[in-house]
Amino acid sequence: MPVRLGTSSFSAESWVGPFYPPGTAPADFLAHYAKHFDTVEVDATFYRIPSAAVVAGWVAKTPRGFTIAAKAPQVITHEKKLVGAEDDLAAFLKVMDGLGDRLGPILFQFPYMNKTELPNPMPFFEALKKFVRALPEGYRFAVEVRNKNFLVPAMLDHLRSKKVALALIDHPFMLRAAEYRKRMDLMTSDFVYIRWLGDRQGIEKVTTSWDKVVVDRTKEMEAWIPTVRDLAPKYEVFGYFNNHYAGHAPASIALFKQIWEAQGGAPIGPR
Repeated sequence: MPVRLGTSSFSAESWVGPFYPPGTAPADFLAHYAKHFDTVEVDATFYRIPSAAVVAGWVAKTPRGFTIAAKAPQVITHEKKLVGAEDDLAAFLKVMDGLGDRLGPILFQFPYMNKTELPNPMPFFEALKKFVRALPEGYRFAVEVRNKNFLVPAMLDHLRSKKVALALIDHPFMLRAAEYRKRMDLMTSDFVYIRWLGDRQGIEKVTTSWDKVVVDRTKEMEAWIPTVRDLAPKYEVFGYFNNHYAGHAPASIALFKQIWEAQGGAPIGPR
């Protein structure tokens, strides 16, 4: 099964120079990006539903075979917290349908819910159960929760019932790569969605300009690659690196590919 690697967003102006050629206009970012990677996770959709014209532009700037994953709007996950959000999801999917064969997974990213904010997780699990049951067919959905205590049958069984993927994330609050490798019960769909997020607060103490690596992630990549290698024969893998992971997301992909191929993996990405 294919392993697709991309970044979380493609619009960082600080990439001009280290990744985008000097002088590249923002309107040309995606077309250049698609020469190097075969998938991207769009972050802008978390804040608002894009226009049909914007979506058509994404299609025009990417080749066949390119896949665009997108975050569901925060009104669904953060404001309404899944309750009464059916019309919002329908409006979002109607626009995203304009991607046609480029449409990848839709990610529902939830805020971190600790014991203070959510002393009893069962109401969330019940809301998730009802929401997942009503999800339309014909799409690939993934769910991200930033609380490892939520990784229990009360949640996982709901996701598995509709083949919704649990997003595996590299984040200080979550499991390590080796732990994910041991937890096959976390694979709730026929595809795997991985997000390398890192420590946002920690890295922003060092930099807020995403033009170079400031954290060496070699050890983490050496731990993740056996996990991805184990999953790849059984699942289509979508993986996305955030700038906050090491400082410069394209370089994080380069590091992954370097170690992956050094360990005998087939080349990943556009040929």
